[in-house]
Amino acid sequence: MKRRDLVKKLTALPFAGGFLPLAASGNPADNVQPASGPLVPGPSIYESIGVEPIINCRGTFTIIGGSVERPEVVAAMKAASGHFVQYDELAYGVGRRLAEVTGAEWGMVSSGCAAGMKHITAACVTGGNPEKLIRIPDLKGFEKDEVIIPEYSRNVYDHALRNIGVKIVTVKTAEELERAINPRTALIYIMTGEESEPGQPLSLEVIASKAKPKNIPVMADAAAEILTIPNVHLKQGATVVVYSGGKAICGPQCAGLVLGSKDLLMSAWQASSPHHGPGRDNKVGKEEMLGMLAAVEAWVTRDHQAEWKTWLTYTDYIAKQVSKIEGIKTSVEEPTGLSNRSPVLNISWDPDKLNITGEEVAEIFARNKPRIAIGGRSEKDKTSINITTGQMQPGNDKVVAERIVNLLSQKRPPRVTTMAAPSAKINGHWDVTVEFYSSKSTHKLYIEQDGNWIQGTHTSDFSVQEVMGMVEGDQVKLRSNLRMPGDGITYMFSGTIAGDAFSGSIYLGEYQTAKFTAKRSTYKVERRRVVIPGGPPLAT
Repeated sequence: MKRRDLVKKLTALPFAGGFLPLAASGNPADNVQPASGPLVPGPSIYESIGVEPIINCRGTFTIIGGSVERPEVVAAMKAASGHFVQYDELAYGVGRRLAEVTGAEWGMVSSGCAAGMKHITAACVTGGNPEKLIRIPDLKGFEKDEVIIPEYSRNVYDHALRNIGVKIVTVKTAEELERAINPRTALIYIMTGEESEPGQPLSLEVIASKAKPKNIPVMADAAAEILTIPNVHLKQGATVVVYSGGKAICGPQCAGLVLGSKDLLMSAWQASSPHHGPGRDNKVGKEEMLGMLAAVEAWVTRDHQAEWKTWLTYTDYIAKQVSKIEGIKTSVEEPTGLSNRSPVLNISWDPDKLNITGEEVAEIFARNKPRIAIGGRSEKDKTSINITTGQMQPGNDKVVAERIVNLLSQKRPPRVTTMAAPSAKINGHWDVTVEFYSSKSTHKLYIEQDGNWIQGTHTSDFSVQEVMGMVEGDQVKLRSNLRMPGDGITYMFSGTIAGDAFSGSIYLGEYQTAKFTAKRSTYKVERRRVVIPGGPPLAT
């Protein structure tokens, strides 16, 4: 699965088949056991403050910790923590060593992949001129203030570029790219993937061929990829390539790796902390810098084939255990792409036979101990869960297999397919008060109700989008998707009807949960005849 596909899944949750149950509270802290005392370092360090750890069967998602740091990384960070060092000297030493190990011209460690992208963008608009640097994001008077991005590369991470204040120019074809390049073009950014590979209409090689003659840098975002040596993206024409430290490379979670042009990376380091300016808020510590270097050095000595075989033993064990359940089918995917490379076990069944869906299994595992992060989906008469093994730890396969077998072996009554009649009609216009943690907004809903089903529009603060949903008894569940280039927000309303109002919570995914109250609009429209003139006006 490509990183871009993972991004889409984060902002496009399944609607068919109903809604996942919401947590008891919008505050994650309200859904775990109470804190039992002070922080206690050791195997139960998280439990000591009331936080339940998760068995990771999903992959390198930042929101659940990315990857587990290599022992070499932990050792390097611990050793680095006991000394003081001049950071510019450290950055130069690390950059030189990264170049030696990777074959790139130079290297830099940032406080994450997105931070590296931000620093490169700053370097491209300033050219290393500190007077320009301290003016960011006010780019008035700058010679270069535009960044070109192919449409296939617009994504939630390009906020890092926009933070610098640049104008984003989106192109769809090589011809549009050629027309978009002008003296104000500071950078071309791509997210690597199928569309950027050789042979594609707007591949990295095509982009580089048009950018290099005009001396325009090309940045390749390869965040979740394995590290290739020599680097495949630099060979294809990228000026710099940026990785997440806390994904496949298994370095510090709060570090990123930038490889490429020494001159550009020196300007990017100037735009990074410890220096002041727009990058001061992206501080990378001496511990992370040496931890990231240790991860890269470990990468070239790791037995990647042995790791793969270990991950396959996890899929084999789980598949053998769950295959004992009648109606279960299993298959293993072994992706060969660079991004999110890990064996994935697919476990599928007929939801009408076991009377449970993959999404429901994933939700049960996510909310109950031992907590396990898995993927779940449904399509037509088949449902499934996915087990990604690349970040599973020794012994996790036994726990996961037992949990799946216990849950899917349970006898359940047939799934209820009929819906309770709605207790009220909620057609019409509604004024909605939305309460976030520290502010309130006024939204509007226009609802058309056909029995249990709802469609209409949701007007949020800056956008209008379609809303769909259902009413069952006095329960209302609605969903709308706000979309903008490369980004979006999914609103999932869950409310209870009481009189001439309904209220409840809005599940916002990674943006947590808000509260809402919807009341019927009370405005009155003046009724008067509409007279249409018989011809063009004689005056304006």
